[in-house]
Amino acid sequence: MKTKVAMLFGGKSVEHEVSVISGIQAIMNMDTEKYELIPVYMTKKNEMYVGEEIGKIESYKDIDALLQKSQRVIMINDNDRIRLVSYPPKKFGKNTEIEIDIVFPVVHGTNVEDGALQGYLKTVGVPFVGCDVTASAVGMDKYIMKTILKEAGVPILDAKIFTLSDYAEIESMMDRIEEALGYPVIVKPVNLGSSVGISVAKTRVELSNSIDDAFRYATKVLVEHAITNLREINCAVLGDENEAEASECEEPLHSKDILSYEDKYVSNAKGGGSKGMASVSRKIPADLSPEKREEVRRMAVKSFQALGCNGVSRIDFMIDEDTGKLYFNEINTIPGSLAFYLWEPIGVPYQELLDRMIQLALKRVRTEGNLTFTFDTNILNTASFGGSKGSKI
Repeated sequence: MKTKVAMLFGGKSVEHEVSVISGIQAIMNMDTEKYELIPVYMTKKNEMYVGEEIGKIESYKDIDALLQKSQRVIMINDNDRIRLVSYPPKKFGKNTEIEIDIVFPVVHGTNVEDGALQGYLKTVGVPFVGCDVTASAVGMDKYIMKTILKEAGVPILDAKIFTLSDYAEIESMMDRIEEALGYPVIVKPVNLGSSVGISVAKTRVELSNSIDDAFRYATKVLVEHAITNLREINCAVLGDENEAEASECEEPLHSKDILSYEDKYVSNAKGGGSKGMASVSRKIPADLSPEKREEVRRMAVKSFQALGCNGVSRIDFMIDEDTGKLYFNEINTIPGSLAFYLWEPIGVPYQELLDRMIQLALKRVRTEGNLTFTFDTNILNTASFGGSKGSKI
């Protein structure tokens, strides 16, 4: 009997379109002999839709038309059986009712990759692929993530975090940045991916512009020293907090000081449509000494496990070419294209990667099934709220 997998993509995120590409890529590479696939599209309002056209990339040229011929659904748990059912229910005619065994989120960015969607799925009671609520939330918050990794002994660049109240006094904010970090600096929204809102500032004017741009996308902004002579090296990790392995390493090639959204998803898609992160200009394997390659792969696994990740994540590193020192940059807990292009060079085809991710999720379900989530107590039998001020229990 096939496992019924709801492939979930889209969502209320600035990385919505990238998620659609990644999700349909995954659907096209899934083992249909082993899994029954139900493509589920989440709109930018986080409404879920199913239908015959939902899993076809060409349908997304006209999303309004796609939704007109698709069915909106909600997820319900009925006696531990998870179903996607029509919403609102039809008064006449047959309602959609699709039973699923597991959800495979292929989503990117805030509201979907940051623990919000994972929390919803956990509350509904449906198993899901990838990081749990905590790892998803921490992996998206660059400042909290740095704090945890620093404690774990992973090399990071120190950073300053600023809020909207700091932004209201931007001149003072820039004074503090100049005093603490100098130039150049890199400015980032604290909880976005795909290089959205990220830029390098080399002067005070550029810093002001970078801050303005970053606060368009987030209520907190991170600022750190920018490495001048920089090499970016990425490596993916597959596993869980107990056992994990690293992929091949890559060096992404880009047109500016940092790898931009356009470098990732636009510049290499001309003429044939974007293929997500699989279309980025890159060197695989990265031109590294055997010792440096193993250092990157070892540090990737250490970072992955320190953050409690599950499934596949991509770890992005920076090498300061002036010193040779390696620094952790960020983690993508649901990377674009699920980083399949980093696994194929070491003999793990995309279909096998997807299968192993699902098996890791089912392993987590079995492990959590052995935990106790109830505690027998008679506290409600003895509770009393008598008296005008109530009473302590």
